[in-house]
Amino acid sequence: MDAERDAAGPDRSALGYEKNLYILAFDHRGSFQKKMLGITGTPNAEESRRISDAKKVIFEGFQQAVADGAPKENVGLLVDEQFGADIARQARREGYVFAMPVEKSGQDEFDFEYGDEFGKHIEEFDPKFTKVLVRYNPDGDREMNATQIVRLQHLSTWLHDRGRKFLFELLVPAEPDQLKQVGGDEDRYDKEVRPGLMVQTIMDLQAGGVEPDIWKIEGIDKREDCRRIAETVRREGRDKVACVVLGRGANEDAVIHWLKQGAGVPRYIGFAIGRTIWWDALKAYLAGDTERSGAAKTISENYRRMIDVYSSAS
Repeated sequence: MDAERDAAGPDRSALGYEKNLYILAFDHRGSFQKKMLGITGTPNAEESRRISDAKKVIFEGFQQAVADGAPKENVGLLVDEQFGADIARQARREGYVFAMPVEKSGQDEFDFEYGDEFGKHIEEFDPKFTKVLVRYNPDGDREMNATQIVRLQHLSTWLHDRGRKFLFELLVPAEPDQLKQVGGDEDRYDKEVRPGLMVQTIMDLQAGGVEPDIWKIEGIDKREDCRRIAETVRREGRDKVACVVLGRGANEDAVIHWLKQGAGVPRYIGFAIGRTIWWDALKAYLAGDTERSGAAKTISENYRRMIDVYSSAS
């Protein structure tokens, strides 16, 4: 048996990603069609075309950012297959780092969008990272947590057996009793309770054989909590495993604060930000208040500003 690898999982020294990575995220599906375009239910062919075209405006902003000086070796995009398949194919042709999700959209419990066929979809598009969004609270529903770990471990093993990278977006929603402890104040939960729960969740997932290369971490208000989380993802030989700051769709001031807390912390390597960068510009375009090129330009500027903030604070 290889000394670096045993039945417990992959070679931990091979996990991780070492370059800085600035991800423009627009893999939103259900929330995008409902809140951006007002489309409910399963979209028809014309509605799907409209959604895909709106996402192409975001991609055009991404391309503009690179043309305007964003470092191609460090930029990346996160786009879904449902509405962004053509974008993913173009990103691959043009040599961009990109990630694609495999989870069903809008569910509290993680499951695969394409069931047992998930591997065929990953191999067809060949993204640099396969991404999951997972809601997990260690004090939450034990049965659901256990079920999620089994599915996630299956994905983790499948990816690492094939030399593929794993991007894990972790959300830790508050349980009623946890909110009660802070007087129902969600901001206090985020600042006082959630960081510790995130550490415990990461350890639970690692113990279950779930081995991301990069963890997408919800905005953390204190630098010392960023350090504690980064130390947890790197524990026990996972030295190159990294964290990126998740934007959460928050306002720009909040996102900039979170970027500054994470920047410079060992193994924090960048961010994954979506709506904060493109929501208002895309809304203005769809309402006819700005030209397509103007929306793309604004998205480019917003994206490059976030890169500058992170780089300057590192």
